[in-house]
Amino acid sequence: MFTRRADQVMAAALVGLILTALSVVGFTYYYAMPSYTRVGYAPTQPVAFSHKIHAGQLGMDCRYCHTHVEESPHSNVPTSQVCQSCHTQIKANSPLLAEVRQSWATGEAIEWERIHKVPEYVYFNHSIHVKRGVSCVSCHGKINEMTVVYHDQPLSMGWCLECHRNPENHLRPVGEVYNLDWVPPTGETQQNIGKELAELARINAPQHCGGCHR
Repeated sequence: MFTRRADQVMAAALVGLILTALSVVGFTYYYAMPSYTRVGYAPTQPVAFSHKIHAGQLGMDCRYCHTHVEESPHSNVPTSQVCQSCHTQIKANSPLLAEVRQSWATGEAIEWERIHKVPEYVYFNHSIHVKRGVSCVSCHGKINEMTVVYHDQPLSMGWCLECHRNPENHLRPVGEVYNLDWVPPTGETQQNIGKELAELARINAPQHCGGCHR
């Protein structure tokens, strides 16, 4: 009933259909799983570090641990040396810090579970944002209230574009970027303060593809 050419076309179509189905399954599995979309994602870490105690109760500045956040595209994870700068004196023998002490002694990095992540094809620069007045809270939530850090915002393209279109909703004085409990002064609104700051800093957040996809 069918020519040899028709058999070849049908065979190619069948292979294409199978490959497409596998691609859809793989894409859905990789991009739709909680470990990727990450809203609410809160993995168990090798060391039970509480931001609520360190950043909240003790009031430690974010930059004490994330030292390069103002000068690097990436926010670095602190080394065990940073931890031990305090914990050689405080709770030096705590069993909860055994892995930190081992890392410090051997030089082998602690294998932290990554929480916040954007796709590999997206360029995001931490230093640009914090230097313009975008607080850690805007992307990471009230990290100073988290005993276990979880992924607070979707970090999706639509979510990023919403901020780029209306930066006034997230801008604050640069000196308050690391004050995670900052609120606008009485009589002021976030929008009014944000608009003024955006004008002073001449902020024109990119909304074209090349702004993030490089």
